[in-house]
Amino acid sequence: MNRNFIFIKSLAIGLFLSTWGYSQTIEENIGESVKYRNIGPNRGGRATTVTGVTQEKGTFYMGASGGGLWKTTNYGNSWNNVSDGFFATGSMGAVRVAPTDSKTIYAGTGSDGIRSNIIVGKGVYKSENAGKTWKHVGLEATGHIGAVEIHPSNKEIVFVAAIGQAHSSNPERGLFRTKDGGNSWEKVLFINDSVGIADVEFAPGDPNTVYAAAWQVDRKPWTIKSGPNGGIYKSTNGGDSWRKLSNGLPSGLVGKADLAVSPANPSVLYALIEALPGSGLYRSDDKGESFKLINDQSDLLDRPFYYCNVDVNPKNENSVFVN
Repeated sequence: MNRNFIFIKSLAIGLFLSTWGYSQTIEENIGESVKYRNIGPNRGGRATTVTGVTQEKGTFYMGASGGGLWKTTNYGNSWNNVSDGFFATGSMGAVRVAPTDSKTIYAGTGSDGIRSNIIVGKGVYKSENAGKTWKHVGLEATGHIGAVEIHPSNKEIVFVAAIGQAHSSNPERGLFRTKDGGNSWEKVLFINDSVGIADVEFAPGDPNTVYAAAWQVDRKPWTIKSGPNGGIYKSTNGGDSWRKLSNGLPSGLVGKADLAVSPANPSVLYALIEALPGSGLYRSDDKGESFKLINDQSDLLDRPFYYCNVDVNPKNENSVFVN
């Protein structure tokens, strides 16, 4: 996670930022002591994705449900839209900055908050000059993108978790990988034309180990179908082959899921899972080989098609944030 500060995705207008930093001591009652303030951008809309630049403190990118991609270089005191004139849609799904090159950015369009009047995405865009200009690099028919992850030591290798079209089945969904910076893509994990991938994560310190969360979703004006063919998958060869994880995980109606890992302890994997029965936060201490349900509090998964986000502190694997 390229974040210097904790960001919270919000349904309210704009983005809210905590003034607490990772270097601070974590307290159990931090939710009571931290104060949040609206830092904009005022026309951004609902925040759907955010990432920071490790090499440049104060620089962050924020993507909105319909307001495009924004950039700040002063901790959110001011924002500039960097997608206008380049992107064919204002709906953002995920944005990531290459760990080895702060000028290289990949942005996946199409929000993962699958509501009835959602704006469809138009694939993946890439910038090589810190957001000044962009070029379209494919996956236009994927509909909605849940996550983008860039290899920690090779900016040419990128995974894109494609949820697919929100209102119909389509074969352009699943987990895609490029090894040449987006010039070409291969589908490395595909279940069927109704099941997409909502999240993807590298195991810290071992980029050959990759985790992915599958999600079957079909949104109608009057209802939403989430599941049943969700689940967590793992690759130990850089995405060439995959197996479904099951030990300790729910096996009934499994819907949306989100994953989180921490460099503080690469063996720990969190999965926030919508399921019936079995919704809740799961933890693995052996890289996904077995899981335990550690919290089934109902409001952890309130409106999971919107929320269902989990993040873990990079310096403390026991400090977890859920939205």
